[in-house]
Amino acid sequence: MGIFQKLFKQTFIYGMATVLPRMLSFLLVPLYTDQLPTEEYGKVSIIFSYFVLFNVLLAYGMETAFFRFFNKESNKEKVVSTSAISIAVSSFTFLVIALFLKEQIAIWTDIKLEYIYLAIWILLLDALVIIPFSWLRAKERPIRYAIIKITNVAINFGLNVFLLLYLKQLSFHFSFFNWICKDDYEISYIFISNLIASGFALLVLLPFYTKIKYRFDVILWKKMMKYGTPILVAGIAYSINETFDRILLDKLLPENVAEHMVGVYSACYKLALFMTLFATAFRLGIEPFFFNYAANKNAPETYARITKYFVILGSFIFLFVIVFVHLLKIAFLRDTSYWEAVKIVPFILLANFCLGIYHNLSVWYKVTDRTKFGAYISVFGAIITLVLNFLLIPEYTYVGSAMATLAAYGTMMLLSWYLGRKYYPIPYDLKKIGMYLGLSIGFSAISFYIFDSNYMISIPLLLVFLVILYASEKKELKQLLKR
Repeated sequence: MGIFQKLFKQTFIYGMATVLPRMLSFLLVPLYTDQLPTEEYGKVSIIFSYFVLFNVLLAYGMETAFFRFFNKESNKEKVVSTSAISIAVSSFTFLVIALFLKEQIAIWTDIKLEYIYLAIWILLLDALVIIPFSWLRAKERPIRYAIIKITNVAINFGLNVFLLLYLKQLSFHFSFFNWICKDDYEISYIFISNLIASGFALLVLLPFYTKIKYRFDVILWKKMMKYGTPILVAGIAYSINETFDRILLDKLLPENVAEHMVGVYSACYKLALFMTLFATAFRLGIEPFFFNYAANKNAPETYARITKYFVILGSFIFLFVIVFVHLLKIAFLRDTSYWEAVKIVPFILLANFCLGIYHNLSVWYKVTDRTKFGAYISVFGAIITLVLNFLLIPEYTYVGSAMATLAAYGTMMLLSWYLGRKYYPIPYDLKKIGMYLGLSIGFSAISFYIFDSNYMISIPLLLVFLVILYASEKKELKQLLKR
């Protein structure tokens, strides 16, 4: 199988494992926005923002270090056992400390204690499957990976629907359900669903822990930690870029409007999920490929082509979502009170597009073991996020947060490209990349800001973009389709 065929096959399967679960999660948005007032949805969004940060802390770069050393070391069993033991010990240490400090955490975050308790157990379960899932990816078993991921989220989705929509009705007819049906318990039901789904994933992956040889190599672990620590720093910075806008909106806006603003912002943020899904699926597919192909003499040229394909597909997705954004808001945001924040969608879409390009460009510091540069770039992006949010939120509320996100990811993308030219030159086709990106942004701006996504204008613009794309890439497209 050719390099690109194998890459796209794995990307497709990982994409299914990412897109389908997140699409199921996306389908929860109509449920949440229908069942929860904007303020309550704001509370849920704030809690999930903390989830992102703690997931990064509990992984502490070990996932990426696992891939690097699994491909680098001859004794792969030693890499598997050392990383698994490390994650297991740190996860249970977190559990003990978090349970001991749960009251203080609730006070500090201003989150109800019952939600904190559920969150602690979810974070533990999610941490314990990090290495088993990484092992499946490293062993190139994407189908098993996809089945577990999809089933996990299907359980979460099904329980959400049952508990939020049908439980109360069933309790009127069957006394059996009375013991789990409680008033004003919607947010807890959301996290209970998550907890059960995470428990399922760990249960299915438990054989991994029974089959590995428990040998902890201290020297190897130190090397992995040295490699992974910059990834951890970059991850913390990423969590700040990705989720701290909700937390800062909650802290910086007046108390009587803060949760409402967080709720409408978070709901409309979800409309940019299509770009996130694409970028995440692509990253999951290419990350093991980047490491496996790094020793090939044609690696830089191959990386350049992959990035061009990413920009082509991303440009189309960006323009497509902008063209049909008003249909999407009607379909997924059932309560019209959420629609006020739809103006942030172009900013968030473009921001996530820039982030996806950044992940493609970041190959240079991963394959050359210069992960500290990834940390530097991400920290710089986080500083931009924090500074701009503090400056813009009081004046522009959630629009300021969206602008800050775009500024952060755009800067990170440009910095990675600039530094990569020095340490690992890759011959990117900047002319075509710039053309597709510029056309997509320009057509989107015309459609959204000038004609309010009027289909008489926006659909022809989308078709013109596709014609230009086909004319420019006709030869390569025919070759890929033929293969």
